[in-house]
Amino acid sequence: MCGIFAYLNYNVSRERRYILEVLFNGLRRLEYRGYDSSGIALDADRPASSSSASPPDAPYAGAPPLVFRQEGKIENLVRSVYSEVDEKDVNLDAAFNVHAGIAHTRWATHGVPAPRNSHPQSSGASDEFLVVHNGIITNYEVLKETLTRHGFTFESDTDTEVIPKLAKFVFDKSHDEEGDVTFSQVVMEVMRQLEGAYALIFKSPHYPNELIACKRGSTLILGVNELSGQQNGKPFHDVKALTTNGKPKELFFSSDLCAIVEHTKNYLALEDNEIVHIKDGSVSILKFDPHKEKPASVQRALSVLEMEVEQIKKGSYDHFMQKEIHEQPHSLTTTMRGRLKDGEVLLGGLKEHLKTIRRCRRVVFIGCGTSYNAALGARTFVEELTGIPVTMEVASDLLDRQGPIYREDTAVFVSQSGETADTLLALDYALENGALCVGITNTVGSTLSRKTHCGVHINAGCEIGVASTKAYTSQIVAMAMMALAIGSDQISTQARRNAIISGLTSLPSCVSEVLKLDAEMKELASSLIDSESLLVFGRGYNYATALEGALKVKEVALMHSEGMLAGEMKHGPLALVDENLPIIVIATRDACFSKQQSVIQQLLSRKGRLIVMCSKGDASAVCSIGSCRVIEVPGVADCLQPVINIIPLQLLAYHLTVLRGFDVDQPRNLAKSVTTQ
Repeated sequence: MCGIFAYLNYNVSRERRYILEVLFNGLRRLEYRGYDSSGIALDADRPASSSSASPPDAPYAGAPPLVFRQEGKIENLVRSVYSEVDEKDVNLDAAFNVHAGIAHTRWATHGVPAPRNSHPQSSGASDEFLVVHNGIITNYEVLKETLTRHGFTFESDTDTEVIPKLAKFVFDKSHDEEGDVTFSQVVMEVMRQLEGAYALIFKSPHYPNELIACKRGSTLILGVNELSGQQNGKPFHDVKALTTNGKPKELFFSSDLCAIVEHTKNYLALEDNEIVHIKDGSVSILKFDPHKEKPASVQRALSVLEMEVEQIKKGSYDHFMQKEIHEQPHSLTTTMRGRLKDGEVLLGGLKEHLKTIRRCRRVVFIGCGTSYNAALGARTFVEELTGIPVTMEVASDLLDRQGPIYREDTAVFVSQSGETADTLLALDYALENGALCVGITNTVGSTLSRKTHCGVHINAGCEIGVASTKAYTSQIVAMAMMALAIGSDQISTQARRNAIISGLTSLPSCVSEVLKLDAEMKELASSLIDSESLLVFGRGYNYATALEGALKVKEVALMHSEGMLAGEMKHGPLALVDENLPIIVIATRDACFSKQQSVIQQLLSRKGRLIVMCSKGDASAVCSIGSCRVIEVPGVADCLQPVINIIPLQLLAYHLTVLRGFDVDQPRNLAKSVTTQ
């Protein structure tokens, strides 16, 4: 996965220094998407004899764009750029009424992190075409062979490099045969040749002061900041009205809304096969169809972003993960806001499909990583409240097996970003097989939210730390509300439903209470800092908690940890138990409590180094025959207890990471959502 960002100012003077900082800040907001290398490109000074009004097909008389690439974090790029502009005597105080820049932060898939593999990727000498790319080109090897036969030399190991070289090939051929060729015509022909998933932004000195973007599969956002704010005294509503008036404006492209919120709240999420061409301050949207020679022009409405700038800043916290853990009382409140009323659950995104779901043969939960764990945590109470069998599928495994999905199934896809590649491929598979597809995601405008038949936005707020925390708990709550809505026609479960709804109402305050264990978890982390491994046992509702808690430790503290089903303890894991291996046992009050007491006794009899999580007041009940460390948490409705129980484990993972000296928000080898297979 990678992050792409672009900026263009029109009819408003901006200094190059300002433009640089806009690009850098855009990358900082997207760094969670990739942080092994980065790069930017922006316009150079055109010679005084050259006119920016020259026709696009005229030979380029200006200097090639300024291109900077660097391995490592964004700040490495920032230092490198300012060092290079000093050496090259680039004027940072030069002001431009129109200026375009593109930027990219990378998470390596093709080629090791290195400047030559960083984006923007180039068409060759003079950087006639530059491209930043998020996604994967599946037929790049075939294209590379073809372009090599036509004399192109490749310098990187990336799949992306074929794109700008293909653009130059198309441009040169069209220019020789037809003369004039527009930027959009070049890009359309490039799209015709590409296979795979991508979001692309093109920049070329042949088309000065223009940017063009397109997408297929990967998310791309257009942000618009008209500095006058209105047209004819009325708020603008669509792209055409906004961009044909010649007023000063700033335009942005981004992989994520969080990179544009500090500039504007007016945005447009591109649809698949749409091309957005910015020229002379005007935005043209074209719908590409590979079977048609000419694209159709599209009129689209702008949306208003509800996110606030504060959500993308750390504030008084040291790390985003820490902030997001402590935000959970608020994020859970926003997940439930407007959806619980007078003992009823109102989910507008599901309303028209509830009858179909109630009649389905089974519910299939599909996800990856943390999202899979959240669905697993919801499985038991979905079955209980709806009476519908629930099966679990890891998205990649479902695809590998080509597992059966039927028209009578309801397939529920869970993804924080809504862009996870395996989950989206599984969605395509389920759609092909005729299942009703439901999305559970945190990202408005994501591919998952657009391609599913219906769904629920969890509204947890922007999550920047790579290790998901608040999205996990909000996903469980969203699925609890979904189960309540589906099962609302069953009289036999009414008392249970009322208890769960009451528990949901009190959940944020209980989360605030459990967050008070922060100092205790830090002290526990310090006692585990030299441990090489950690086991977490759970069962029932809290099997998912064990998996997710172990995953958090694994992701950020880079410590081997494993979540295990406590009922399987005697089928192998018991062999690992000794006085040195720390073991966390989740034993809060539910139907499995007595079974967990038995597990604790067996582990203690083998001198296990136990840490027991229990409900408040149960310390003596869980550790009556031996000494063990106890974490007491507030009790809630048993099916909601996983929301409470995961938080001490999130805190433990966070403090272990800090104490071990690792990067909390950007753990080694991981990115926020995996948009390639």
